[in-house]
Amino acid sequence: MSTKDTLFYRGNRSVSLDFSASEISTDGSLILLEKVERKYGLIKNFGKYLPDLRNQKLITYSREAQLKQRVFMLMLGYEDANDVNHLQYDPLFKDILQGDLASQPTISRFENSLDKSSIFELSNAWVSHYVSSLAGRQHVVIDVDATDDPTHGNQQMSMFNGYYGQFMLNELFFHDGETGQIILPVLRPGNSHSNKWYVGILKRIIIKIRATYPEMEIVIRTDSGFSCAPFYKLVDQYNLLFVTGQASNAVLKKKVFRVEKAVKYLYLNKKKKHQHFTTFPYRAKSWHKEQQCYSKIESTGLGMNVRHFISNIKEKEARDLYFGFYVKRGEASENRIKEVKNMCFCDRLSNHGYWANFFRLFISSLAYEMFLLIKQKIKKTSVENAKKWQISSIRTYLLKVGATIKITKRRIYYQLSKSFVYKDLFREIITQ
Repeated sequence: MSTKDTLFYRGNRSVSLDFSASEISTDGSLILLEKVERKYGLIKNFGKYLPDLRNQKLITYSREAQLKQRVFMLMLGYEDANDVNHLQYDPLFKDILQGDLASQPTISRFENSLDKSSIFELSNAWVSHYVSSLAGRQHVVIDVDATDDPTHGNQQMSMFNGYYGQFMLNELFFHDGETGQIILPVLRPGNSHSNKWYVGILKRIIIKIRATYPEMEIVIRTDSGFSCAPFYKLVDQYNLLFVTGQASNAVLKKKVFRVEKAVKYLYLNKKKKHQHFTTFPYRAKSWHKEQQCYSKIESTGLGMNVRHFISNIKEKEARDLYFGFYVKRGEASENRIKEVKNMCFCDRLSNHGYWANFFRLFISSLAYEMFLLIKQKIKKTSVENAKKWQISSIRTYLLKVGATIKITKRRIYYQLSKSFVYKDLFREIITQ
């Protein structure tokens, strides 16, 4: 074997390997992310609200540059600050960030630089940004839901949650049920009940919306964990519409007993699956007045399925209210939470400090919002199958593409792979 770099032979041909190719990045889409950021200024806008008490004469990386690096890393699948060690020589990252990447210790200090007042200011700015996007709309649907973030270290506010059966942090999301936007992400102690802080935060969101759009119709949509006395008082105070789930109890079981018995009889004796809706006034002891309760009683073949929900929407019948509106929260809220949690890595809150992890939740939410802008661009293209992509598919099919960069005195050339399957889609998006 005269050639030292020969790995093996395939027939009569030797297979060799060396490291003489040009600098190639697997993240050729960075130029797309940079163009989206330049057009909408999402990261730049929130960078203004990040405190910077450092000596400005000694800093290398601005807060905006650090935030951009962290968000772009999340979007491209690099979950932790440690991943910067694998990217420090990436030519595309260095070009987009206009210099070397901030190190892992620098990023960690950045994430731990916010205190309680800074998080509150950032939360206020987040809601204000959402309200500014409502121009021209007549109504808005606010979906509220919570999710768990299991903890595996000594994080502050990590507590045992009996419902989930684990030590965790509790994340609360307010989503726009029509656009998918995150109205506000909130990090709570692990042992929080679903409706902890919920009404107080919702009230502040409503006040901000009504201050700019006093005639805006607002509909709240939640599951049974958010049905509570303070919520129903808030509804009356601000003239809100709502549909919220209601957990079953002895009173409700008694209310639907006859209907449930009849539906069960139809299935057992006539082998006929049946679905029935009934409605009646209901008031829990802590509520200030009666609410209209709806119940869905269904024989599924695997047993009885009974669901209760409360609503003050009069124009729709029970079936239409349930299937035409309420169950859509699965796609509008629950699937969106899966995206920000599993695909933008807000379940990686591994800092020790509570406020640092709260800030991490915001960074993941920013990555999600950036993906939302890309989704809007995809919808304007001619590639139909791409319009159904979730964030993980966008990252795999559109963002992870090999590219090189060539820099001259007058121009910077990004050269993407010739074999890029979705190059036409990429071109359509980046030229919008």
